[in-house]
Amino acid sequence: MRTALILLLLSVGFLGSVKAQEITVAAAADLQFAMPDMVAGFQKQTGKHVNVVYGSSGNFYQQIQGGAPFDLFFSADLEYARKLESSGLAEPGTLYPYATGKIVLWVPSGSKVSLQPGLRALVDPGIHKLAIANPQHAPYGQAAVAALKKEDLYDQVSGKLVLGESISQAASFALSGSADAGIIALSLALSPNMKDKGRYIEVPAADYPPIEQACVVLARSQNKPAAKSFLEFVKTPAAKDILRNYGFGVK
Repeated sequence: MRTALILLLLSVGFLGSVKAQEITVAAAADLQFAMPDMVAGFQKQTGKHVNVVYGSSGNFYQQIQGGAPFDLFFSADLEYARKLESSGLAEPGTLYPYATGKIVLWVPSGSKVSLQPGLRALVDPGIHKLAIANPQHAPYGQAAVAALKKEDLYDQVSGKLVLGESISQAASFALSGSADAGIIALSLALSPNMKDKGRYIEVPAADYPPIEQACVVLARSQNKPAAKSFLEFVKTPAAKDILRNYGFGVK
């Protein structure tokens, strides 16, 4: 009986120790391929474990307001991180603008549509459906709409729009053939999942507001030391190189 009790206490202590080494990150969907590389580098360096959940920044913002148990939030919109900080839901002094995103017009390899005209290629009769992220809560969707309006194309193509809940779902629509083209994140176009399966052209940065992205440690985090440790890793040259490799703008 005494031995069983000792083993139970030891196991509880071990599980507590493991939990203290774990954090959960809510990450914008454009990080779906860059984030695993950063996590692998961090885990190798520290031994701490990182769980990552991907989705739209707007949805995560609402979930965090509702008490979702994340330790860090990587937002594709700087303003969501700022609002969390100003409302006391983020740990003071942890907000870090980690990158700037870029959008591209992407078509599958088999498409006969020429991308030379840029976004004006979207009036091509071969494009019946255009995938973008939902602009109601996805920063990349907002950027896509802004760019279409800047080129006076929105009214012409609005009937073709297919909305993804996140930028990764919009990219999957274009990749699977559910849409004939997509305005997606450059980071996804450069990913192993898409880079050899299509063509893309960058949308001029002047056509849409900067997609300024930021991360923040959340005030409700149960493991702030590990969360802050991961945040510091994201600031390292190694992590910045990973982001640059996926097309992000990094200072």
